[in-house]
Amino acid sequence: MLTYVIRRLLYGAFVLVVASFVIFTLVSVAGDPLAYLRMQPGVSQTTIDNITQRNHLDENVVVRYGHWVKDALTNEFGNTLIANRPILPDLLRAMGHTIQLVLVAQVLILVFGVAIGVVSALRQYSVFDHTATTFSFLGFAMPAFWLALMLQVLATKAYVSTGHHVFPIANLSSVNPGSGVHFVVDRAWHLCLPLIVLMCEGIAQYSRYMRAAMLEVVSADYVRTARAKGLPERKVNMRHAFRNALIPLVTLVGLSFGYLLSGVVVTETVFGLDGMGLFLVRALNAGDPYPVMAWMMVVATMIIVFNLLTDIAYGYLDPRVRFD
Repeated sequence: MLTYVIRRLLYGAFVLVVASFVIFTLVSVAGDPLAYLRMQPGVSQTTIDNITQRNHLDENVVVRYGHWVKDALTNEFGNTLIANRPILPDLLRAMGHTIQLVLVAQVLILVFGVAIGVVSALRQYSVFDHTATTFSFLGFAMPAFWLALMLQVLATKAYVSTGHHVFPIANLSSVNPGSGVHFVVDRAWHLCLPLIVLMCEGIAQYSRYMRAAMLEVVSADYVRTARAKGLPERKVNMRHAFRNALIPLVTLVGLSFGYLLSGVVVTETVFGLDGMGLFLVRALNAGDPYPVMAWMMVVATMIIVFNLLTDIAYGYLDPRVRFD
């Protein structure tokens, strides 16, 4: 296992280097980052020349890539192009906010999605199965931005009718959230609607995968053999079927967790959450390539790391898998 992990780490480092060059090249040639600044009448040519020289924009792509890598390794991803602000503090703040949302969402999605999928498989074609299937199709069909907007409309109408905020429709915290337990409760209250949006599609996806995996496993020979030996049905389902049915779900969990940590762009933008998604949107609106490249490098790193964790989890869930 150790040899496999080291080999995968070296391979991941190589992929990350290649990805960094591709990211830098594609973002750099996408357009002139100073085009908007050049159109401003109050901006002098001297200011533009200083920004160009400071960021080496007059050099070729390879030289600029070398300076960018140096800044990423020694200067915390460097500074923004125009405002000359450090990128990493804003990126870390946004990542921390996104992790708060994603961790809770992922735990709830796993619990409800796996439970619904298992029960649907064990009670195939029952009323519960048909109901879960119907709601899972609705979860797949509803666009995230539409559901987020509808929840905001319902929360606003509830406030107009009752005079009380049932759920906040924007931001991570109140103006004066307090501290300690009060801060945690206020943060959880503000994240309720975004969590609902993430959970709708996530539970639908996980429940369908889990149902299909369980249906495939419960008819396997080793499960029938365990049942024929007289083992209790609960032990057959949980010890023999459930563990093996989790294996296909591991890939989905690993990839989706890396994706979610990169920032749920639509959800965070609609609800105005200061996370990775909104960080990307603001960088794109500002036309600043360096925060965009920093965001993309974080995403690439997360995907590589969670792919490695997924492969390691395979070895523990399925003894037939051998890495060395």
